[in-house]
Amino acid sequence: MLLVADIGNTSITLGIYEGSAIVEQFRIASDKDLDIDEYVVLLKTLLKGFVISGCIISSVVEELTQKFNNAIIGALKIEPVILSPKSNIGMALKVDNPSEVGADRIANAVASKNLYKLPVIAVDFGTATSFDIVDKEGNFVGGAIAPGINLQLKSLNKFTSKLPKIEVATSPCAIGTNTTDAILAGVIRGCASMIDGIVEQSESELGEKATLIATGGYATIVANYLKRPFDNINPTLTLDGLSYLYELNRK
Repeated sequence: MLLVADIGNTSITLGIYEGSAIVEQFRIASDKDLDIDEYVVLLKTLLKGFVISGCIISSVVEELTQKFNNAIIGALKIEPVILSPKSNIGMALKVDNPSEVGADRIANAVASKNLYKLPVIAVDFGTATSFDIVDKEGNFVGGAIAPGINLQLKSLNKFTSKLPKIEVATSPCAIGTNTTDAILAGVIRGCASMIDGIVEQSESELGEKATLIATGGYATIVANYLKRPFDNINPTLTLDGLSYLYELNRK
C-alpha cells in the first residue's frame, strides 16, 4: 500500500492507496509544536493494520517537511519521496519561477491532467483558494491565489472591533439583514463571484472553454452560488495527484 501525505497550513491529509484506489483517509492538525517522536506515535496509531510499502509527501510548511519525513521513517521504516518542483512531474511548469510553485498545486495539476479533459481549471478550497490551470497541451501555466474562506472569516473578526467570529455556513441571502448573514453573503457569495470571474477571464486567456474541477472542504457550499457549475467535485484530487507522482519518482 502507498501512503500519501499532503501537509497544508491548517491540516495534514493522509491517504492510503491500494493500486489507483484510495482505501482510507485521515486528517490531522498541522502542529509545528509536536516533536518527531509524538508524530511517530500518532502515525503508528493511525496506520495500525495497514502494510505500507511506499510514501510520498507534499508540503507547503517548511517547518514540518523534514520533521514529518523523519517521523515516517521512524514509524514505517521507509524513505518517503518528498515532492518538489525538481521532481519528475511529467509535465512542464510554464511559469516565471517554477521553484515557487507549491507542491500541492503541482499535485492538483498532475491529477487534473491525468483525470480530466484538457484544458483544466482546478479550484482548491484550502487555507487559500487557489486556481491551478493546465492548458490543452498538458502544461501547468499558472493560476490565481486568494485568501481562503475560513481565513477571510477569521480576518474580519481579528482586524475589526465589532464583527463577530462566525462559522462557515450557507448564505441565505445576498442582502444580509443582520451581521452574520451580511458576512456570509460577502464571503461565500463573494467567493463564488470571484470564481465565476477568474474562470471567465482565464478561459479568455486560454482561448477556449476549460473543464472546471473543485477540491477542498468548502467546494459543495460555494457551488450553490456559481453561475457556472463545477464539472466535477473531487475531494481527493491532491491525493490522487500524489499517487501518480509517486509512481513517477519511486526509486
